[in-house]
Amino acid sequence: MDNKEKLPLVLPLLLIISLFFLWGMANHLNDILITQFKKAFTLSDFASSFVQMAFYFGYFVFAIPAALFMKHYGYKSGVILGLLLYGAGAFLFYPAAQLHEYQVFLLALFVIASGLAFLETSANPLIVAMGDPETAERRLNFAQSFNPLGALTGILIGREFILSGIEHTPEELAALAPTELTQLYEMEIQAVQGPYIAVGFFVVCWALLVFITRFPAAAEQPAVEEGAGSWRDFKQLMQHKLFVFGVVAQFFYVGAQVCIFSFMIRYGKEALPGTGEKTLATYVFLSLIAFMAGRFIATALMGKIKASRLMAGFALINVALCLVAIILPNVVGMFAFAGTTFFMSLMFPTIFALSIKGLGALTKPGSSLLIMAIIGGAVLTALMGVISDLSEIHVAVVVPMVCFVVIAAFARACYRRDTATI
Repeated sequence: MDNKEKLPLVLPLLLIISLFFLWGMANHLNDILITQFKKAFTLSDFASSFVQMAFYFGYFVFAIPAALFMKHYGYKSGVILGLLLYGAGAFLFYPAAQLHEYQVFLLALFVIASGLAFLETSANPLIVAMGDPETAERRLNFAQSFNPLGALTGILIGREFILSGIEHTPEELAALAPTELTQLYEMEIQAVQGPYIAVGFFVVCWALLVFITRFPAAAEQPAVEEGAGSWRDFKQLMQHKLFVFGVVAQFFYVGAQVCIFSFMIRYGKEALPGTGEKTLATYVFLSLIAFMAGRFIATALMGKIKASRLMAGFALINVALCLVAIILPNVVGMFAFAGTTFFMSLMFPTIFALSIKGLGALTKPGSSLLIMAIIGGAVLTALMGVISDLSEIHVAVVVPMVCFVVIAAFARACYRRDTATI
């Protein structure tokens, strides 16, 4: 490939790499929305978890349809449709705010997630397709580094433009006149629409850029070879017990990650009484930095320690940190709870890689099931909310603790498999 052939790839690559940033931002804006909606709509912890339920259910529903769409229309068309759905969901925040309806906000989040399902399903193979196959892994690692940057941006946007910092005690709220209370809730609800409308305009413009940009033939043509797999394939996958265990482990991992980031501000309100929501949002921001650092450090450690063994150790450390957060709901527990993010950073890609190892022709349908396992982010976050409502938020940390126990068991099973084949 000469320089003339390489130059046209620069803009398409930049456009696709940006997708990793965009879905990272959308995912972690949800952590702010849970706090905001709990306050604006006076929700229980369980009801506030519907934010993640609506979001991750969108991923679950559209994972396979996205793969089928790209099979017939190509990756580029999938990216454009994904961005348009993302934008449409963001624009729905305007009528949701005008109507003051929590359910319409949930619909908007579902639409955003449906778009992200298309983006995530298309981005990785597109990065591989656009360039020298020998450097595909390097391009992918570079692209994935933009995901935590997007997550950090989402938290910053939420902290600066959505969270008001106005927090009333139940007694203060009870003392407000009905009109004052209505105005307060209106202000908090209206705060979310501006940032999302801005995001909506941005992603629609990005879709237009993708549309008018010339991509390599591999990106424009139907991706027939990337189908979602036949029912026979899925039936065969069920015979691979370690793969099935991997899908279960991925379900619990995504559940743990979403639980921890979603309820970190909520946990901080109990552990650090009197601390403002903007300050607690900073804990989420710093936790994401720890998460990003953990990914780089874990990657370096894998050069000396087997991935399965390293993940088992990290999972057990997180079990201990969750136990500390349960027993000591104070500043120590807060640091323990936030500290889990460093050790869970390697888990999603490691579970993914260990699960599909040795699947051969079943790798692609197996990958789609692993993507669908992210529904754990909806189910387990709701469970944590229920337990919190019935007791206290620090008690509900038992949910991610159990998740890390399952991950440790899966890692141990993979380590036994890998050492047995040496």
